[in-house]
Amino acid sequence: MACLGVFVAYLPVTTVSVSLPAIQRALGASTSQLSWVSDAFVLPMAALILTTGVWGDVHGRKWVFQTGMALCALGAAISLSADSVQWVWAGQAASGLGAAALLPTTLALISHAVPDPRERGKYIGLWAMALMGSLAVGSLIAGLLLEHVAWRWIFLLPVPVSLTVMAVAASRLPDSRAPHGRRLDWPGQITAAVAVTAVVYGVIEGGADGFGAPVVVAALALGVVAAVAFVLVERRSASPMLDLDLFRSPAFTATALVAMISFLGLIGFFFVLSLYFGMVQHLSTFDAALRMVLVAGTSLVASAPVGRLMHRVSARVLITSGLVVAAGAMFSLTGVDADTSYGAVAWRLVLLGLGMGAVLTPMTASAVSSVPFRLAGMAAAGNNAFRQVGGALGPAVLGALLTTRALDALPGRLADAGVPAGASDRVLDTAREQGLGAVAGLDLDAATGPALSALGDAFLDGMRLCMIVSGALALLAALACALLLRPAPAPVPPAARAGNVSGGVSGEVSGGLSPGAGRTRPTPAPAATTGTSP
Repeated sequence: MACLGVFVAYLPVTTVSVSLPAIQRALGASTSQLSWVSDAFVLPMAALILTTGVWGDVHGRKWVFQTGMALCALGAAISLSADSVQWVWAGQAASGLGAAALLPTTLALISHAVPDPRERGKYIGLWAMALMGSLAVGSLIAGLLLEHVAWRWIFLLPVPVSLTVMAVAASRLPDSRAPHGRRLDWPGQITAAVAVTAVVYGVIEGGADGFGAPVVVAALALGVVAAVAFVLVERRSASPMLDLDLFRSPAFTATALVAMISFLGLIGFFFVLSLYFGMVQHLSTFDAALRMVLVAGTSLVASAPVGRLMHRVSARVLITSGLVVAAGAMFSLTGVDADTSYGAVAWRLVLLGLGMGAVLTPMTASAVSSVPFRLAGMAAAGNNAFRQVGGALGPAVLGALLTTRALDALPGRLADAGVPAGASDRVLDTAREQGLGAVAGLDLDAATGPALSALGDAFLDGMRLCMIVSGALALLAALACALLLRPAPAPVPPAARAGNVSGGVSGEVSGGLSPGAGRTRPTPAPAATTGTSP
């Protein structure tokens, strides 16, 4: 049930990403509207993933699991029947709410069903493979469907799968709760949701309207104020959604940074790459899917040997090496153009997949092992939350960079291609008002071919900037990992821990926190943290 749940939860990521050009053509969406097709799914997941974990602890994980599956089915049904980009946003948002409920709850169900930590690791590995498998096959499913039917049918699969899983889970899935009471942190939840939504909205609209636009400035300012309010609220909360004492651990801070940057680059990369295959190389959706599946597929294949290497090679070496390899792949993609062959693109995508495969598994394990056991569940949920915030920012940041750089380069590219002044003005007006993809629908007579060629060159200018920024961010994360992610000390034996209970220090130090960390508020019993922890 847990593997099926996370599989359904992540299907929209690559299924929708590879279909973006088809959605744009069918609904006439601008580039910023297209960014919201991806972000409408990721934003609710990022904003609510911590809350749903607590909700399952309080009200029962089976109920939250069933609710998440129902929301995934509902969201897919809405998108399946959508006749405008706004309805696709609504469907994606409902699916994102379902994914937010499923991601921590599926881990909690495994933790409850398999109490032995060593045995549980095998099932967490299967869970992670289901997640990566969803990313890998999602693009192929979309590619096959779009070869024969309309774009909306890519949303069909989650509906029968979700309903079937719900029917089986009703009688077969055991329920569980945290063994002690937890409370929802509403002030923290509200301020976190406002901060994430405002920042992502500001970045997306800034790429379309300019970062000096009043609504953009107001959104970014609101995001900063909400983020500060979140920190203040969490420091004073008796039952915080995210205990800020976690950041006393340099290792947790490093893994949080790596999680956010990795998914910012990965989800943003899928967004840009799908547009490159559609707008520049003019590939069919299936041909584009065959290329995009190389990243997730290689990551999936690499995850098994990386999991075995974790017993012999430190997480710092694995994560740092993976990020450096991923950065190299990003930088190498600046060399592609409209005529780059499948083989020349494929080796770059395989290299990126290998790098990401070396990062994702040890990243989550390090986040949990870097803190005391009582905070392990919150550390796992926090790492997932930072990952999804990065996923939400990916299409927003890279979409804004892509649009801004391409529009700046387009006048020069049109002039170089010899496009007449009148036709050039039409192209520029259409690109600025309706998005880069709308230019492909213009009829410019003899100037159509040169104009489309100029558009492709301008897009490549924007894409190269995105790859440079992504590669630089990956190197920054690698540096943070190398400096902050230190090997965890050996666990303190139970007898030793019992002898130090009165001091309350040894448990903190063994988890990587500074002495005395986390003593400002009462702490729950250790068993309660297993609710959201691998």
